[in-house]
Amino acid sequence: MKPFVLNMLALAIVTATLGLGQFTTDEYKSGIAWPEPAAIQSGTAATAPSDAIVLFDGTNLDAWKNGDAWKIGDGFAEVNGKAIQTKQAFGDCQLHLEFATPTKVKGKGQGRGNSGVYLMGKYEVQILDSFENPTYFDGQCGALYKQQPPMVNASRGPGEWQSFDIVFTAPRFDEQGELSQPAFATVLHNGVLIHNHYELPGGTFWDRAPRYKAHPEKLPITLQNHGNPTRFRNIWIRENIHPLVGKPAEANH
Repeated sequence: MKPFVLNMLALAIVTATLGLGQFTTDEYKSGIAWPEPAAIQSGTAATAPSDAIVLFDGTNLDAWKNGDAWKIGDGFAEVNGKAIQTKQAFGDCQLHLEFATPTKVKGKGQGRGNSGVYLMGKYEVQILDSFENPTYFDGQCGALYKQQPPMVNASRGPGEWQSFDIVFTAPRFDEQGELSQPAFATVLHNGVLIHNHYELPGGTFWDRAPRYKAHPEKLPITLQNHGNPTRFRNIWIRENIHPLVGKPAEANH
């Protein structure tokens, strides 16, 4: 066979393999009728997405119980005297917040820039000054307290602003109060993934092992007072975190 013919044959085989030209197949279509994804504005580094509930915009803590106890500064709120708790209850959510541990370093270990984010008031993501500050690993900044250390220590220095982005799936309980689905948490610290869909074995406690006790599907979020003047800003939450549900193909006929 002549070289020209061989080359043309080889080209035809490649074309068929790649699904080009006359050898193309029909496009796969699932047939599922999807609802249209809502169009939102994604926000910026300083603003919340348009479908978020703003919990603190730098001006007041009206969305929080005991919010009047904390100090409001130039766009931030500083821990003072009491823990604060959202007036609204939340379950499954995407939570964003920014925090800064004190610029002036006092204490060490757990006594340095300590606070915490308690999802549903029961499941804590630890806040701590963990920049060159050794402590037990499941208690350092970003840890799911006393359960799981962060995969990496992404902490910035004292006084620098940092961020948590938390995707949380609340636990579910059946009518008898038995656990039917555990809680899960994905956490990014300063944009770095530190927990990837971690399954919580129960509530986070200082003095006992994790365990679950039946509770409602939604509960308030708490920011801890641990005696350190940690600061917070730009706190918002989204509840629209569930996948779209379409109608199966057979339902469209």
